[in-house]
Amino acid sequence: QVQLVESGGGLVQPGDSLRLSCAASGFTLDGYAIGWFRQAPGKEREGVSCVKITDGTTYYEDSVKGRFTISRDTATNTVYLQMNSLKPEDTATYYCAAERWTCTTVAGSFPKRIHEEMYDYWGQGTPVTVSS
Repeated sequence: QVQLVESGGGLVQPGDSLRLSCAASGFTLDGYAIGWFRQAPGKEREGVSCVKITDGTTYYEDSVKGRFTISRDTATNTVYLQMNSLKPEDTATYYCAAERWTCTTVAGSFPKRIHEEMYDYWGQGTPVTVSS
């Protein structure tokens, strides 16, 4: 069965770091792009970052550039999102999703506004809360 499972979320203070994991099973990540997305209460789901599995090319939404790093480990079929210098506005449930072949980008960045129909598989999310 095709499955994506996110983990690593939690409650942290502003300025802290978290590393999220997206573990794939039932299929190989090779041939896909994996994106990270987030949804805050009362808001639409938005794009955060994306990595093309074949060559490791990465893209970021403008608000997280310089703070977040996406990476993939093909040996374990896992994608990570390292989040540093977390801010209260980063509070959301974080999801990973798989898109065929390549990341959908706008002007060299991963867009905040997404079209969910572009993604074949979605995880159920892991919550991140950044608060004092």
